[in-house]
Amino acid sequence: MADMKFKFTIQGYQTDAVDSIVKVFAGQPFQDKVSYRRDTGTTKIERNILNYNLSDEELYIGFANAPVVLKENQLLKNIQRVQNDNNIKQSSNLSKHMGCCSLDVEMETGTGKTYVYIKSMFELNKLYGWSKFIVVVPSIAIREGVHKSFETMQDHFMEYYGKKARFFVYNSKNLTDIDNFSSSADLSVMIINVQAFNARGKDARRIRMELDEFGSRKPIDVIQANRPIVIMDEPQKMGGNATQESLKEFNPLFAMNFSATHKEHHDLVYVLDALDAYKMKLVKKIEV
Repeated sequence: MADMKFKFTIQGYQTDAVDSIVKVFAGQPFQDKVSYRRDTGTTKIERNILNYNLSDEELYIGFANAPVVLKENQLLKNIQRVQNDNNIKQSSNLSKHMGCCSLDVEMETGTGKTYVYIKSMFELNKLYGWSKFIVVVPSIAIREGVHKSFETMQDHFMEYYGKKARFFVYNSKNLTDIDNFSSSADLSVMIINVQAFNARGKDARRIRMELDEFGSRKPIDVIQANRPIVIMDEPQKMGGNATQESLKEFNPLFAMNFSATHKEHHDLVYVLDALDAYKMKLVKKIEV
């Protein structure tokens, strides 16, 4: 049996949503391959046994997202311009609860918000060179769904961008993934469910612990060095301030929040509400 290929119809509103996000950073120069010296944890002898064929540079090099060089007032101007184009009430100041800005995208469930944020990663990578992303989800079920979306959409995005994203699900027992995430210059995505770093689970303790099997490093420190862009999928289901505070430990460049019903409001850049979705026949019926 031949491989089943998914054909994705690109919806105009999905393109609009992605454009609304990338226009926020208009004026940001393209910068990729921003390298830093990685903390590899282990001693030189151990490393040489494990990676005897790697040069020092290859062993230590990591790639991080370039900083946002736009000044606050420029970012706010860009956001206001996008809001104006999309008939959204203009923000009077910049919401900076995570990194340099926090953008809200409001889309009805079933209109392809996962597609929108994956496409946004490819666009942000193409235009500005950013390559490190973390997708935070509220449950294991959603995490599995997002992982599946990355798999099924791989060829589709390959067709448009000529590259594939490297993606993995964070697992506190499989920490080599985090090293690969840090040392890769490719578009790289970590998918993590909120329970993995929220105070109550044992996984959450592990992300902040110096682990022997991780060269006495803390996973959170290794993740931080990448200045990742954090994408929140359904943030309203992720608990309140404690979660937001925990997320700041990832040292995000900025955050993007995708939901049909935002509880916390930041800078809204795109809306596809129930009525729009109904008019476009994207949802079967509308409940009033």
